Amino acid sequence: MKLIAFAIAVVLVLVLAEVHANYDYGEALLKSLVFYQAQRSGRLYGMHELASWRKDSALNDRGQNGEDLTGGYYDAGDFVKFGYPMAYTVTVLAWSAIDYEEGYNRINWLDEARNAVRWGTDYFLKAHVSKNELYVQVGDVTADHAYWGRPEDMTMARPALKIDAAHPGSDAAAETAAALAAASIVFRRAGDAAYADLLLQHAKDLFSFADTYRGKYSDSIGTENYVSNDYTDELVWGAIWLYRASNDGQYLAKAEKYYTDYGIQYRNGFGWMEKSLGATALLLKLTNGDLYRNVLENFCNNLVYNQKRTPKGLVYIGLWGSLRQAFDPTFICMKAADEGINPDTYRNFAKSQIDYALGSTGRSFVVGFGNNPPTHEHHRAASCPDAPAPCNYGVTYWGTQPNYHVLYGALVGGPDENDGYTDDRNNFEQNEVACDYNAAYQGVLAGLKALGY
Repeated sequence: MKLIAFAIAVVLVLVLAEVHANYDYGEALLKSLVFYQAQRSGRLYGMHELASWRKDSALNDRGQNGEDLTGGYYDAGDFVKFGYPMAYTVTVLAWSAIDYEEGYNRINWLDEARNAVRWGTDYFLKAHVSKNELYVQVGDVTADHAYWGRPEDMTMARPALKIDAAHPGSDAAAETAAALAAASIVFRRAGDAAYADLLLQHAKDLFSFADTYRGKYSDSIGTENYVSNDYTDELVWGAIWLYRASNDGQYLAKAEKYYTDYGIQYRNGFGWMEKSLGATALLLKLTNGDLYRNVLENFCNNLVYNQKRTPKGLVYIGLWGSLRQAFDPTFICMKAADEGINPDTYRNFAKSQIDYALGSTGRSFVVGFGNNPPTHEHHRAASCPDAPAPCNYGVTYWGTQPNYHVLYGALVGGPDENDGYTDDRNNFEQNEVACDYNAAYQGVLAGLKALGY
């Protein structure tokens, strides 16, 4: 009996040690940037050794008139390039590089954070082929999802879809404007004024396009993938980023007017489809307005104190990408803390959510990091052995073997409401990865690292 009691005591000590472990946020931050390298499309360069297994791919991506559309990021475990969520991802990456620059400096990877932003913005400059014309998707979803293999081996047609004055997309255009405006701040700080000026001019043109020709991009191109709630939040979001980048008061006036006119203060989401809380956080930072402060504090208090949690502590909003759904609003509450709203409470909360992802439940939800990380994440490229070995649905997707390559830094979808999780390639609700999943997660990591955690 004494031996049993001793064994139980040892297990409890180990569990408690895991729960209260201090994780290496710097390592996690670096590996998240490696994940973005692994998601690159086009001709690759500057790859970290942990992502060196990726090769050039989709070098023939072209617009309807032969425009060069190579580059950018593959969306998730597939190979479609969806411009709308890609732009959200780039905006958030730029935001963290601006406000949490010290976090990247602490791991000596500020340049790579900027490179991650630029890989997206270089693509958006290509996709913005004229003032009122923007390519918003490359690849056919049905054909893409019928293929399980290496990206460099793709042979299916990859049609490009665009918005223009006759087929508007205010949500996608304004989000891309936000990405370019935010990135212009990143590169102006880096001393590249010419590139910053180029980004800012494209951002202004895209915002004018979004504001003048109103509509949802999904209606114009006929897609059911990545459909936004509406475009009014993106108009506020794009305007406020343009103000931050240019200090031109017309954009601030427009952002504040639209914020009130469209009732943004009553909408409390943040993520690829909803930018209202992000706009609120930026408006607070740039105006110190009481309205924005009250909206943020009410939201974050509700998230911290009232939102449903799993038994082991993850704020639980929904099943599909539960970790992404937790980190998107957590990043906003980090921004609230930066503005002096309950900073200790919100930062400790953010740390608890990061620790959950990194292993406080006894397992990691980040590929290639920590104890018992995912090894069967839903990701075509990582699952495939090197050529010429076969990679397909029959041999690879349905096989029980771990993915051939380690997709370092990728945050998987996450657990269910009871902390349940199955590391299975077929479990795409819980086990796919995506560029937008990592964006706010990386932002929280950079913020914590900047604070010295």
